[in-house]
Amino acid sequence: MEKLNLLVVDDEPGIRTGVIRSLQNFSVGFPFMEDDFQFNIIEAGSGEEALVLIDQHHPDIILLDNKLPGIEGVEVLEQIKDKEIDTMVMMITSFASLELAVKATNNGAYSFIPKPFTPQELRGAVEQITKRLFLKRMTKKMNTVGKQVRFMFLSVLSHELKSPLNAIEGYLRMMQDKQMGENIDDYEKMISRSLERISGMRTLIMDLLDLTKIESGKKLREFKQLNLCETARVAVDSMEPYAIQRNVTVHFNSEKDVIFYADSDEMEIIFNNLISNAIKYNSENGEVFITVDRIEDEIIVTVRDTGIGMTQEEIGKLFQEFVRIKNIKTKNISGSGLGLSILKKLVEMYSGKIEVTSIPDEGSTFKIIFPYDKCAI
Repeated sequence: MEKLNLLVVDDEPGIRTGVIRSLQNFSVGFPFMEDDFQFNIIEAGSGEEALVLIDQHHPDIILLDNKLPGIEGVEVLEQIKDKEIDTMVMMITSFASLELAVKATNNGAYSFIPKPFTPQELRGAVEQITKRLFLKRMTKKMNTVGKQVRFMFLSVLSHELKSPLNAIEGYLRMMQDKQMGENIDDYEKMISRSLERISGMRTLIMDLLDLTKIESGKKLREFKQLNLCETARVAVDSMEPYAIQRNVTVHFNSEKDVIFYADSDEMEIIFNNLISNAIKYNSENGEVFITVDRIEDEIIVTVRDTGIGMTQEEIGKLFQEFVRIKNIKTKNISGSGLGLSILKKLVEMYSGKIEVTSIPDEGSTFKIIFPYDKCAI
């Protein structure tokens, strides 16, 4: 049974003891794996002690309190980030410092768990961060190992579909048994939650299919002369129901057709990702502006939204597989964390580049620049 090093950093001995007791016989596993993950727990009472133990034991997971004697948790987090240590950090915080905890997640922490927490809440949080760590490390191996790892990677993600399916099944059975009575309005919350879970599963499945096609290299790429303006219009039409649901207006403006030698499916994926993100992360009564232009030897696709925007630090986290921007504004927005990484892979296949500018609470602009004289290899 594989053991992961878990470092708990808290100046309260009772918290450290509680974590040890809660996790000493706890394990996290997946159905296709013979062995579960268990935890070798290390403890530190200060930030300085934690940094020493991090260098010595290279912990896989760190539970980090912010209010520590000496250097605080956020300073420890900064040093972990600067050293590029392969670890997952979850902040431990009191209810009074939730805002600080959210800021810490933007600085590299995966998530946070508020004090006081029950053993069940701790185990649930550790299970989630363990799965995320496993997926992250599997992703790094995908380009260097064979089919077995790819199979395991997809199996993990397939397993992650079970949770929303179980929730949907539970809601349907409650409705079937009419547990809330005869009035359909009493089931509105169950219906809404089921639809949210279905939407999340559909996104995950479609992103996985796109990623698999790209990574396997088995997709037959058919190059032809495409009118990118028409591709953009089709993408806008397909996203219109989602835009209406989100109360977002989408504008497409192009003065002339732009012809590009490319694979139509790949261009469709690029436009769908850009436009769906611009709608998803927009604000109430927001707008999306799309342009496609050819300027000399470059084709420039621009998608600008009036949404929640990002900090420069958050922009730096984009395009990584299974990485989603986590903050107060995005906590209720679902996603697979694959869309932008797929987008980047496709753009690079055409020797293109992506530029992102954003202002918090004002919006973001994604600009893709393709060299006109090059096509995918």
